[in-house]
Amino acid sequence: MCQVDEEYNGQLEHRVTPRVSKKCVKCKENTAVLIIRAGDAFCRGCFKEYFIHKFRAMLGKNRVIFPGEKVLLAVSGGPASSSMLSQVQEGLSRDAPKKLRFVPGIIYIDEGGASGQSMEERERAVAQLESVFRATNYHYHIVHLEQVLSLPSSVLEAGSSATEKPQTGSSYKAAVDQFIQTKKNQHPDFSVENAQSHLSSLSMQKVENGVTSPITPEHTQALQRLFASVRTLTAKEDLLYTLRQHLILHTARTQGYTKVMMGDSCSRLAIKLLSNISLGRGASLATDTGFSDPRYGDVVIVRPMRDYSSKEIAYYNRMFDIPSVFIPGLDTKAQDKASIQHLTESFVTKLQTDFPSTVSTIYRTSEKLHTACPPQNTNTQPFAKCLLCVCALDTKLEEFSAYQATLISEQLSQRRGPGPGFTRGTEAAPGLPPVSSASQGQCCSSGGGQHQGCMTGEGGCCSSAKEPETVDLKSLLCYSCRLTIKDMTAEDALPQYILSEAERRKRRSQMREEISEFLLDEEEDEAIPRVNGSL
Repeated sequence: MCQVDEEYNGQLEHRVTPRVSKKCVKCKENTAVLIIRAGDAFCRGCFKEYFIHKFRAMLGKNRVIFPGEKVLLAVSGGPASSSMLSQVQEGLSRDAPKKLRFVPGIIYIDEGGASGQSMEERERAVAQLESVFRATNYHYHIVHLEQVLSLPSSVLEAGSSATEKPQTGSSYKAAVDQFIQTKKNQHPDFSVENAQSHLSSLSMQKVENGVTSPITPEHTQALQRLFASVRTLTAKEDLLYTLRQHLILHTARTQGYTKVMMGDSCSRLAIKLLSNISLGRGASLATDTGFSDPRYGDVVIVRPMRDYSSKEIAYYNRMFDIPSVFIPGLDTKAQDKASIQHLTESFVTKLQTDFPSTVSTIYRTSEKLHTACPPQNTNTQPFAKCLLCVCALDTKLEEFSAYQATLISEQLSQRRGPGPGFTRGTEAAPGLPPVSSASQGQCCSSGGGQHQGCMTGEGGCCSSAKEPETVDLKSLLCYSCRLTIKDMTAEDALPQYILSEAERRKRRSQMREEISEFLLDEEEDEAIPRVNGSL
């Protein structure tokens, strides 16, 4: 047995523990007040400069946001998004050495209707956030999640990206010079300092703020029925994220914003990377975790906080009194195994405690990911993108693929053996819905042959009047969104704009199949010689 007076007793008593009583690694003069990681001890002033420089460097390195653009800041009230808002305020202040050149706005999505909060709790949270937003003097939008039930179907279509500028250093510098020159032509006494202060004043103009439209108890009940129809918490969180993105996108388009800033930190993106792999979103990891997400065309999602860890953000908010508001969500007080997202967060957080390089390793791996297909643009056919997440469909693959093998295994597990009426001609192909008898030229009400009026164009099949045609959503969704819809007990509980867009895409797909023999393939179209830009 181990004894107290053994030789290694002295080593155990004199174990070295990390202390802050040393000099700052940057200025080497002041005493350090915090240690971010091993060997990185900062004083108060140097840590603030380090934090601000990190935000500016992320925007300057990518050069996606151009001068004069309207940028929508998605603020949830949490530490990361609140810190992002303070960084934008710092960059637009008059004391900043290099001011930011965009016009900011703020959006907050009230999700209390989905998480079961009372109206008093929701109003209290909105009031706290409104006090923070008013202090910034920026235009802000309070949008309730219930408004997703009245969105137009056009929100699921990729907008025109004709105004998007090439992301190169020379074009960015040319855009800055053109912006300043334009202002000089309008105002002869206009200088660079005046241009920067002019952009700051644009964001501080008094405009109408607040809630976009009131909600009714009927809207809240319809939203609660939607989430009550979802069986698992994993699918609920995924559906909530999708609806939130649709609301932010619709607000950005209607209010004229071309960029949307998200407050995803390095820790959050590391958790999102692993959870999305578990959810089957491996094909879209590059856009889901990268700095910019151009899937929507006219509105680009950017993540300027992706280099910050949750520890750095917590230290900064505590030291410099950055206000944040805690708002309970769907996974509040849930067990670790309640959902895939919550389990992944618990796993990464606990692993980070014992191995401090866990988050940074996962994050650096995400930086190396790139999509195998070319960047999505507005020329892509609508039916080539997922109906919900607007990513490229990863289900249109060759016959011999892992996805098709998964579908075959699922079909075999659901069907133990062929029934008495099973024939090889009615067997469904992998990944396709079963073939109905009407599509084979047989009447649904008869065992064989055709009923009078069926398949003759005199009113269609006799079964069409009895059973209304339902839209098959699975063929319009990516693999992960299929799993989310599969966990729903009633697909008709989805918002109307999703069902309308699904029906429209189905009609266009059927029309395309009917005229497919008259259409030219892309290779044949390119092979046709053109004279003076025309046929």
